[in-house]
Amino acid sequence: MWRDEWNRRYAGSELLWTAEPNRFLVAETESLPPGRALDLACGEGRNAVWLAERGWEVTAVDFAEVGLEKARGLAGARGVEPAWVHADLLEYEPPRAAFDLVAVLYLQLPEGQRRHVLRGAADALAPGGTLLVVAHDRSNLENGHGGPQDPAVLATPEEVAADLDALEVERAAVVERRSGAAVALDLLVRARRRW
Repeated sequence: MWRDEWNRRYAGSELLWTAEPNRFLVAETESLPPGRALDLACGEGRNAVWLAERGWEVTAVDFAEVGLEKARGLAGARGVEPAWVHADLLEYEPPRAAFDLVAVLYLQLPEGQRRHVLRGAADALAPGGTLLVVAHDRSNLENGHGGPQDPAVLATPEEVAADLDALEVERAAVVERRSGAAVALDLLVRARRRW
């Protein structure tokens, strides 16, 4: 059902979001040297394409075929070639210890499913690799704008950090994302695989 819903959302001729990368991804990763990156829940590919343009070897995964088709088009227009993988993240098993960066942006899942995906993401990190998680924060329901209205798919930075107990958490915070006059509250967790 979720896959069908996302395919419908992506079905228009225009990008559902923007072609520009997520601002938090840019801020948290632009100083990292390029290596191998994994973009989980890549949607229409904007973040995967941005990373590829900066020299990263990118694998991008999503369960929505329509989103991936748009991602291929965006990548082609920008002259980059991430590896696109059509898979449900609840079933997908990324290669272990294979990536220098794993990004999980705005994947809103109930606690057990979130923990499952994040532990797989953590296992995919090579020694010294960075995991970046950005999502709508639970406080956004009362104090922010937009985002899911189901508290079951919202978390806090502390809860996400607790899911990553095998990693060294470098940052766990609520951050503001402005869109015009509106302010959304997101969680941001950056963690690293110890050497």
